[in-house]
Amino acid sequence: MALLDIAGLSVRFQTNSGLFTAVENVDIQVDHGDVLSIVGESGSGKSVSMLATMGLLPWTAQVSAERMAFDGQDLQQLGSRQRRRIVGGEMSMIFQEPMSSLNPCFTVGTQIDEMIKQHKGGSRRERHERALELLAQVGIPDPARRIKAYPHQLSGGMSQRVMIAMAISCDPRLLIADEPTTALDVTIQAQILELLLKLQEEKGMALILITHDMGVVAETAKQVIVQYAGRQVEQQEVRSLFAHPRHPYTEALLSALPERAAGQTRLPTIPGVVPGQHDRPTGCLFNPRCRYATERCREVEPVAAPDDPARTLCHYPLGRPDAEPSSGPSPGVSPETSSPSRPEVRP
Repeated sequence: MALLDIAGLSVRFQTNSGLFTAVENVDIQVDHGDVLSIVGESGSGKSVSMLATMGLLPWTAQVSAERMAFDGQDLQQLGSRQRRRIVGGEMSMIFQEPMSSLNPCFTVGTQIDEMIKQHKGGSRRERHERALELLAQVGIPDPARRIKAYPHQLSGGMSQRVMIAMAISCDPRLLIADEPTTALDVTIQAQILELLLKLQEEKGMALILITHDMGVVAETAKQVIVQYAGRQVEQQEVRSLFAHPRHPYTEALLSALPERAAGQTRLPTIPGVVPGQHDRPTGCLFNPRCRYATERCREVEPVAAPDDPARTLCHYPLGRPDAEPSSGPSPGVSPETSSPSRPEVRP
């Protein structure tokens, strides 16, 4: 039985101009101790999917799912008190922008103490000792001094480490990391990712990593879900995905990696942007940006083939003998991006 089992997740927001579908029919399964990455551009519904799972969306959100279970417990049927025991305790999340996620009015120690008090209890001294232990565990030097610091006294990397310390304070079985390296320099990004994977392995917890960086995916994940405009367009084991992407969007993301542009005069890009509420195309949502798009793609909404293990949401999955994509690139695609080479798995 999967630790987290979600089927048919959809999220809609009530706006002044009607309902906006941010996530539609997404399936997510994570096993105990597994590492799953959800990848896609901004606006693909990655964070919304996980916030819905955590029950942290605002009242304007309408969340529905065929199944939403954590360790066999139906999250949709649990009361607010029962769900709070799971959220923050057994299932925890590291949010984007650590500088704004921490409360500027309280010290680091106070915020970690509150987390432990809510889910683990213990005396004030025990909680203080636990907070010092956590700060040391996430690599913060001089924990006894840093525990008295306010968020504005910490760097971005330090703040992210504090967020990680809070997230693991109650020994969760599932940790969700939402763009944990956003706004950090490259050296600190590598350190944070290394720390997360080390903690995941040591504690045996499952990890869901939300990112738009395919390089991060290659270095961390075992399974990968690719989302576009709120829909799940492909899911594969990481090596298979990098060697043989099935959806044109996945292929385009991989081709846009800087290391794939060796010898080209321009860095490959994907023309256009992820559609929003008022500019969603008919047919396949990716068709205005897809170099393989046909009239069928522009008119008929694709459905994943029942015999496709990757559940590719495309009329012409790459690598299938029955695929018949158009030979010419869509308007706006540069020559460099119109013939991307097959990406190989990075060592």
